[in-house]
Amino acid sequence: MSASAQSTLSAPASAHAPQPAAAGGPTAAELLDFALRTAADPQIVSSLPLDPEGRTWIRLDGPSGSEAWLIGWPPGTGTGWHDHAESRGAFATARGRLTEHALAVRLPAEGWQSLELAPGLDRSRSLAAGSGRAFGEHHVHEVLNESTAEHAVSVHAYYPPLPLIRRYSRSGPVLSLEHVERPADWQ
Repeated sequence: MSASAQSTLSAPASAHAPQPAAAGGPTAAELLDFALRTAADPQIVSSLPLDPEGRTWIRLDGPSGSEAWLIGWPPGTGTGWHDHAESRGAFATARGRLTEHALAVRLPAEGWQSLELAPGLDRSRSLAAGSGRAFGEHHVHEVLNESTAEHAVSVHAYYPPLPLIRRYSRSGPVLSLEHVERPADWQ
């Protein structure tokens, strides 16, 4: 992420109903519900400053102790391959279209630097405005705005709040761990 709005934005009560803290925090389905409701709120979506050069973001108050973000994606930008460690999560597209490339396999959480992936593990999906996706722990993916002209905006939520993000490089079937980011790196 190259730029950040320096505030936390609370979604209004109409954007998501209060949820009691479930044992173990919100489920991936509850995170997706929050992301979809928040992405449908034009006041929240329009509050995000957009930068033509890099992604922008605002931290949101997520449900039941989760971490949430409103993110702007200039044309042609993406995350690169990464995971969210032991956090489950969800994201929803509010504006534009995002593409997710993911691996249909659970990778070991640690103890490796490079893995050769078996054929047939790649999955791709396109997420237009109003659609979203939930995922479990150790989900490895990359998210892209493949448009050459249109900004995309999305809402992301994670529980537990992100302890780290592992960044990977990919060359054909080989996935390599490049570095680990901690919360201080993106907040």
